Amino acid sequence: MTAKAAYARGATRIAFTVNGRRRAVRVPPMKRLLDVLRQDCGLTGSKEGCGEGECGACTVLIDGRSVNSCLVPAVQADGARIVTIEGLARGRTLSALQRSFVEMGAAQCGICTPGMLITAHELLQRARGRVPGDEEVREALAGNLCRCTGYQKIVDAVRAAARLSRPRKRGSAAGTSRARKRVRAGAKA
Repeated sequence: MTAKAAYARGATRIAFTVNGRRRAVRVPPMKRLLDVLRQDCGLTGSKEGCGEGECGACTVLIDGRSVNSCLVPAVQADGARIVTIEGLARGRTLSALQRSFVEMGAAQCGICTPGMLITAHELLQRARGRVPGDEEVREALAGNLCRCTGYQKIVDAVRAAARLSRPRKRGSAAGTSRARKRVRAGAKA
């Protein structure tokens, strides 16, 4: 028996929901979640940067929490709800966070971007409409390394997305979904 056959022989069937879609795969005991997502599910947005949990490029959400998928044996994801970078957009429409990264130059070479976005998404979910301060954003992103931007553009993009995503006050012009009809001054007099 070859080493590959022996490795596959101990495979376990696991099932999880990734980006709202139920998936079932057979995985060898120590296959990493990152590899299952990329190889078995075809979700290649999460990147392998270091393979040691230091860079954050492979960050995904498991049951709402950011994890380095390069450190997680796939069998531990059995029954979990997983969100990858592919799950942030709604079809072809980017999320407010993704748009902010693009518009503010927070995405450079692209290696760290998926992990940064997932971690920032978790932060904004926890903030529940509140705009986090610079230090709070920096602390949340401390496990994600970027060698291109110097981080300030990333922090600015996260905070801008938080402002865009805030619920508007009821009754304010900005909070209504339809524009108010403009009345000419002559009609008022």
